[in-house]
Amino acid sequence: MTTLYTGVKTNSGVLPQLRTLESVSADTAPRSHETGHGRRKAAGVRHGRGETGVSRRHPEPASAGTGEGREAHTHPVVFVVDRHHRPLQPCSPARARKLLASGRAVVHRHTPFVIRLKDRGVADSQVDGVELGIDPGSKVTGIAVFRADNTLRTGLFAIEVRHRGGQIRDKLTARAVFRRGRRSRNLRYRAPRFLNRRRSDGWLAPSLRHRIDNTVSWVQRLCRWAPVTGLHVERVAFDTQLMQNPNIAGVEYQHGTLHGYEVREYLLAKWGRECAYCGASGEPLNIDHIVPRSRGGSDRVSNLTLACVPCNLAKGATPVEVFLADRHDVLARIRLQAKLPLRDAGAVSATRRAVWQALAATGLPVEVCTGGRTKWNRHQTGAPKTHSLDALHVGVLAGVQSCPGEVLVAAATGRGSYARTRCDRYGFPRLRLPRSKSVYGFQTGDLVHAVVSAGKNKGRHIGRVAVRTTGEFNIRTSHALVQGIHHRHFRLLQRADGWAYAREEERRFFPALNGRVSTPQRR
Repeated sequence: MTTLYTGVKTNSGVLPQLRTLESVSADTAPRSHETGHGRRKAAGVRHGRGETGVSRRHPEPASAGTGEGREAHTHPVVFVVDRHHRPLQPCSPARARKLLASGRAVVHRHTPFVIRLKDRGVADSQVDGVELGIDPGSKVTGIAVFRADNTLRTGLFAIEVRHRGGQIRDKLTARAVFRRGRRSRNLRYRAPRFLNRRRSDGWLAPSLRHRIDNTVSWVQRLCRWAPVTGLHVERVAFDTQLMQNPNIAGVEYQHGTLHGYEVREYLLAKWGRECAYCGASGEPLNIDHIVPRSRGGSDRVSNLTLACVPCNLAKGATPVEVFLADRHDVLARIRLQAKLPLRDAGAVSATRRAVWQALAATGLPVEVCTGGRTKWNRHQTGAPKTHSLDALHVGVLAGVQSCPGEVLVAAATGRGSYARTRCDRYGFPRLRLPRSKSVYGFQTGDLVHAVVSAGKNKGRHIGRVAVRTTGEFNIRTSHALVQGIHHRHFRLLQRADGWAYAREEERRFFPALNGRVSTPQRR
């Protein structure tokens, strides 16, 4: 039987994260050193639903033969720095409230929440250090902050970094289309420059380099807020041919998909010489891209199908999900016959060595582990597969004492554009933007708190602001977009740093994690 943990609400005005922190009862609060930097169990407060996002918690496991449930999650810690901005051992949120209420600490950063002590330095506090586990991915990278007692880990904090490599790829494609279009028109000649660019050794496409920069950036940030002593990173390699054909073996690895076929004959045999969308046969059939080229589709044979002329013209560049929105059975059949896309697997394989080299350049000891070891560790503890829990299980470990009960999601948004114009569909400027990005002391992307006492937007709103020169700003909260709030109602919480933060709720069972889980100490 799984017992869900419930806490008792306390005053949320001590910390600026409004309606996001709730403490446990006094009899279960941990006792620790007065600075909160000693080695102790991570307990304290629970993040509930609030205006900054929704909490993401892992439920407690069932008991293992004892008849009583045991809590498998801890509450995210608060990072602490000394008066010289040097990292100290993280403390519980309950201890952070006391330090802020007594005036011994001030808020150093809002999200992730960091406090700064005013009366202590590194020499005055006990610092045991923490370690980072990193699970690199194509779209999401998981990072876990944990305390390691030999090989037994206690999760303290978890972050899921969401990349925007797809957006970068689309922007580069659009820029190339604009340039190519301008050269083909009857305009002033502009010489092509596709051959005069030199690429250094180890060059990666901007969409791939972005993933590496994001990972290293967050590692460096966490090193400024916590005493990181080591890194554990997963280097995974995908067998792309096995992903396409689970029964492949032996010499079949040397044969491509079209072994013994031509492309057209292979497609005719694969799709039964009929249109994949309407089933028409005995008519001229065209080769169609399931994922259109204009939307990132490739020319791989797994992305090709057969379509009659009317269906091919009707589909055009429309995504297949939209084109077959009212025919779910046809969409399911096409997805079943088409093979898995390898874009994400290719991105991870292309960047795995570069990620390791970039992390090693930070000067911290880096331990590399395979994806198979991470999967085996996760199965031993009974943890579900998430990016943050994978990061907690990277490397050699004897067990997981507890995992963070909430995951902070950081989505890359960028810092805006240097362009001072907006382009039309042909790539020509259609309007000019103001030279200054600051309006009444706010910039687009700032994390703000707005309190509106009357009108249709009455209430309290926390989120990212979009400024307007008129003084009527928009704010994007975790629930909706609120428009037309006057700038006098806003209070700045944190300057824009190129990231959007949220907390997601994900309730999953964690049955096997019940204290120590013995595993062989081997790599």
